[in-house]
This record gives sequence, structure tokens and C-alpha cells, in this order.
Amino acid sequence: MKKLIDKSKQFLSPGKEAEARKFGTFGGVFVPDVLTILGVIMYLRLGWVVGNAGFVGAVLIILLAKTVTICTGLSMASITTNIRIGAGGAYSIISKSLGLEAGGSVGIPFYISQSLSAALYIIGFTEGWLRIFPEHIPALVSIAAWMLLLGISYVSAHFAIKIQYIIMVIIGLSIVSFVMTPEAPAPKLVYVGKFQDADFWHVFAIFFPAVTGIMAGANMSGDLKDPRRAIPLGTLGAIGVTLVIYIGLAYLCAYYISPEVLRGNQMAMVDSARWEGLVIMGILAATFSSALGSMVGAPRVLQALAEQKTVPFDNFFAVKSENNEPRNAIIFTGGFILVSILAGNLDALASLITMFFLITYGTLNLVVFIQQSMKIISFRPTFKVPRFVSLVGALSCVFIMFLINPIFSVVALITIIILYIWLTRKGLRSEWGDIRGGMFLVLAERAARLAAKFPRHQISWKPDLLIPIPDPQVWAGSLLLIRSITYPSGSIFAFTVQDRNIDETEAYLRELLQPLSQQSIAVNATVIEEHEYILGTRLVIQTLKNGALRPNALFLTLEENAEHDAVIEALNHHAVRYNMGVIILNQHPRAAFGIQKDVNLWLRDGSPNWHLAMLIALQIQSNWEGRLNLITVASTKAEKRQANRFLERLSDQARLPSMTEFYVLEGEFKQVTETAPRADINIFGLASQLSFDFMRSVPQQVRSSCLFIGDSGQESALV
Repeated sequence: MKKLIDKSKQFLSPGKEAEARKFGTFGGVFVPDVLTILGVIMYLRLGWVVGNAGFVGAVLIILLAKTVTICTGLSMASITTNIRIGAGGAYSIISKSLGLEAGGSVGIPFYISQSLSAALYIIGFTEGWLRIFPEHIPALVSIAAWMLLLGISYVSAHFAIKIQYIIMVIIGLSIVSFVMTPEAPAPKLVYVGKFQDADFWHVFAIFFPAVTGIMAGANMSGDLKDPRRAIPLGTLGAIGVTLVIYIGLAYLCAYYISPEVLRGNQMAMVDSARWEGLVIMGILAATFSSALGSMVGAPRVLQALAEQKTVPFDNFFAVKSENNEPRNAIIFTGGFILVSILAGNLDALASLITMFFLITYGTLNLVVFIQQSMKIISFRPTFKVPRFVSLVGALSCVFIMFLINPIFSVVALITIIILYIWLTRKGLRSEWGDIRGGMFLVLAERAARLAAKFPRHQISWKPDLLIPIPDPQVWAGSLLLIRSITYPSGSIFAFTVQDRNIDETEAYLRELLQPLSQQSIAVNATVIEEHEYILGTRLVIQTLKNGALRPNALFLTLEENAEHDAVIEALNHHAVRYNMGVIILNQHPRAAFGIQKDVNLWLRDGSPNWHLAMLIALQIQSNWEGRLNLITVASTKAEKRQANRFLERLSDQARLPSMTEFYVLEGEFKQVTETAPRADINIFGLASQLSFDFMRSVPQQVRSSCLFIGDSGQESALV
């Protein structure tokens, strides 16, 4: 027989041999889940829960706890039939949906909760052991159990699973022993308890870890033959079986044992069993197996985190042995568990674990809800669940967290946010895509459809510039000024018109605009494949005119020679026709924008063309943190007094900065420009008939760069 087995191994390729070593639904998911769920809480705290809450209260707590895990189990079943889940269970699911940063920020607390669970179960094992050998030292018992568990998990997961089959039989016999109790029924079955030891939510927090074992199988996702099939079937099967067991045991506790005994004797189930030894063996077996499940699963979560460089010392933790065991992660996890055993107590650990698991479950439900809501074709799981299931799962996790401990809930959420920010700054790169870009795109599209139902109002104006760039390699426009106009809430749509070297031109365009993108300004850029520049620009304006995110001002640059004046005139005509503002820059060849402080805004009383100019002036002044000067020209002293009143009234109505200065220059406009106060930029209104001679001469007169701005009629500086 041995020879036959050896021969069969010779025909197995390395890949098939590795596949043969992987687990199926029963051994890889159902057994670890059931044994982790039926752990220390069932034996040592379920009776206490019934004693405080009564039978109906206990059932309510069980059902409420199970509601969270049922919703989470259904959500997990759905998403695992849609993606190729990798190592790390819940971490892999979240990472492949919301990115490595979100996966890591939730996965790290999840790893901690798994490790603390092992400590919790070892403490429970110690309590059961001391019932048999009360003279033993508790700390030594815990350390001995920890060493044995660490040794088993270090050898291999296969060895651990084989031991769990034996443990499952022992737990089954211990439950039968309690079901066959020789005790007479209690004088009265208490349906609703008085919660004498703790309130409802504290009792719930103590019990909740009893149902959190649903991730034990998912944590083994990298070692399963078919995760898509095994995780849904094994997880939901374990949830259903353990729900029946918990409700049944709660009824027997309430029926046979008085509330006083249940609250005062944590070994009440042992004392009431037909064969006490079997129940004690069950406690030892259950706590041992639950601890073993956590000690096998937690290092695999850590190893999965390390593979994607989401934890420190990732090179160390990511290492696997030849038989696929994350032994470095196992050793570290073992040390962490030992510290937790020596530092913690059962109830304190239970409450802490509750929070970490709720965060993980809530995020997993949220992932499924988001993908269901996006209605994208890539989300087509073979196991479908209604959208309200994942929503109820996510909301109930958050709700229960804050009911149990609001302060720790806030601390936990802040911790996740800090982890997310830290991981974002690490610049992680995954081998797979995620839904984040699509998610925000769907939100933007829905917001755009909603915005289209409401007319655009001047009160919501912000600078959204359309910038045609003739040649990105030699463009003379100023990114510095464009940034000052658009930051922080504006946007830029830049394009160039070319009929050759499209890819090369697009690369130059992206490189040109990169400094603006790096400053959190919304930048879109493209190359229009067209021979005629004006025609291509007109097509862009026409295409964008009815979009929800359409530009509202055309930004042009005036060149020294007059070759492109006809182009500017034509583009100005198209912008006016399609209700766009126009901004023309003539940059001073030497002064440029000076020290970027003072802004001169030239106004004329009675002119309708000043709203956009004032809005742009305010944008620049705000970003430069300088002074705004309002300037107008009067021919006579009488007009000068009237002009002063005009500027004061305008300043008050437009809510201009308090440091705004007013200047009324007396004389002819072309003569007084040289006497204007010095500024780093001068802004003028744009005449309906463009005067290129004036636009070229005035920068020399005012000794600064100049902007010439024409309203579209859609702006107002007075709202």
C-alpha cells in the first residue's frame, strides 16, 4: 500500500501536489468556524448571560449578535463568489475593493483582534484546567497551553486541522452530556432578567465574541482549494448550526438552573451535566481549538499584510517556509499573545475584541453595499443577496459599537483613519485594481445628474478654466498665475490641437500641467486630433457647453507678435457666443508677477463688465495674501467725488477685504496709467471690440503683467 501511495505521488506535479494539500469546505472552513464559535464564552459566560437577561433576553442578545454575523456572512458569501480572494480573508476582500490603504487600516486591527482572541481562549482554557487541578498555578497553565498551541501552529496548518476533528467530537459529546442533565427543572423559568450584574449592552459586549469565529475559515483563504465555494457554504453552515446550539443551550440553562446560580457560578453547566468530566473536557477542547484556530489564522493575516508592505518589517513577516507556513509571523504572533495573556483578563479582552471585530465586519458589509449600489457589470456574484442585508450589517456594526462604548468607538475609528493616512503616504502599489476610482466616478456622475436638475447660480461660481495650449513644449502661459486663479476649489481643462505625434504631445502636456495636479487642483488634459487649431478649439467649447462640470472662462495668452491675434479674436467670439468668460494674459517680459502681493483692479462706473474681473482679482489676492487696490479714472474733480462714492459703495456691496485701497486718478485714461500705484498684476475689463495695441502697450506703462477680462453674464461679485 505504501508503495502504491509513493508511486501515485510521482505522477503529481508540484502544482497538483500543492493543490492536494489544500483544504475543502468542511475541513478548511466549517470545522474552524464552528470550533471557534463554540468556545470559551459558550461554556463559561452563556449561563451568566442567561442569569442576567433571562431566556428571552438571552435569545434577543444571541439573535442580535447573530444578525451582525449573518449579514456579514451573507455579504462575505456574495463577494467571495465575485472576486478571486487571496490570503488574509477579510483583509484580502477589503483590499481588493477599497485598496491596500483601506485593507491595511482595517486589517491591522483585525489581526490584533485575532491575536487577542487566542489570548482570550487560552485564559478560558486555564479556568477549565484549574477546575480539574485547582492546585496548579494559573500563569504556568496558561504558558504551558500557549507553548503547546504555538508548537502545533508552527508545525503546520494540516496538523492543526487534524487535531480539530478530534476536538469537534469531544465538544459534541460535552453538549450531549449537558443536554442529558439529571437536574430537576428550576422552580421558575425566568423569561426576562433584571440585569443585576451589568446592563444589556455590557452583557452583549461580553457575549459577542462567542459569534465572531466566522472569519476563522476565511483567514485560511490562501490554503483553500476553492475559496469561492468553500467560504460561503462553510461560513453560512457554521452560523446556522451554532445559532441552533446557542439558543438550545440558553433554554436548557434557563429551564434547569436558577438565575442566582447562573450568575454566581461560571461552572454551572459543568455542575449540571450528566457527566461532568465530558463537559470539562469540552471546555478544554473548545478553548484549545478556538485558540488554535486564532493562532493559525492570525499569522496568515499578518503575512498577507506584509506581502503588500502594509506593516513594518514586511520583509521579515512575508517569509513563508517550503510547506507554505508563515513561520516568522507565527513566532511574532505567539509573542504578542503571550504578552496579552499576562496583561489581560477575560472580560476586558472580550470587550476589546468586540470593537475590533465590529469594525472589520462593518467595513466588509460596507464594501459589498458600495459595489451593489454602484451597479457595475463587474460585480456579478453567483451568490446574490439583497442590498439591505449588507446595509443592515454595516449600520448595525456602527450602532452597536457606539452603544457598547462610545469613547472607545471614536478612538478605534480615529486609529483606523490615522492608519489609512499613514498607509496612503507609503505609496503602496497592488497587483490588482480596486473600485475606488469607479466608486468616486459613480458618485460624481450621480451628483452631476442631480446638479443638472438645478440651474447654475452665481452664488456657487468658482473658476473653471478652459485653456487651449498651442504647443506644450513652448507654451508661454504662466502656471503660477493659473494656480493663483484656480486654487483651492477651481478646475482646469487644458487641451492642445495636433494632427501628428499625438502620444508625444500628450506626454508633454501632462508633464507641463503636473505641478498643478500636485497641488490638489482638478486638472484634465487631452490632445484633440485636428489639423485646424481654431476648429479644434471650437469643437471643445461646443462639446463642453452643456456638461455639468463645464468650464466657465476661457484663458488665453497674448503673444508679442500679431500673428495669432486673429486666433484670439476668433476664440473670444466663440467664448462670448457660448456664454463663457474670457481672460487674456499679457505677461511682462521682465517683471512677470513681481513678489506676488498687490493686485490693481481697474473699474469704470457704469460698466457692466467687471464682475468676473473682481472675482478673479479676489482669487489672486486671497492666494497671494496681499492687498487689493481698486482704481478708476475721473476727468474732473466733480467726477472724482462721484468715483470715490462709487468705489466705496462697490467695496461695501462686494464685501471686499478691509485693507482694500481706493484710487481715483484724474485725467485721461491712457495718460494716467503710468501714475497708478505699483502692483504685481493689473486687471482691466475687456472691451467688446478687442484692442490689441492697447493690450500690448499697457504692461509697459503700468510696469507689470496684465489681465484683460470679459464677463460672460453668468457671474456676480455681489452675491
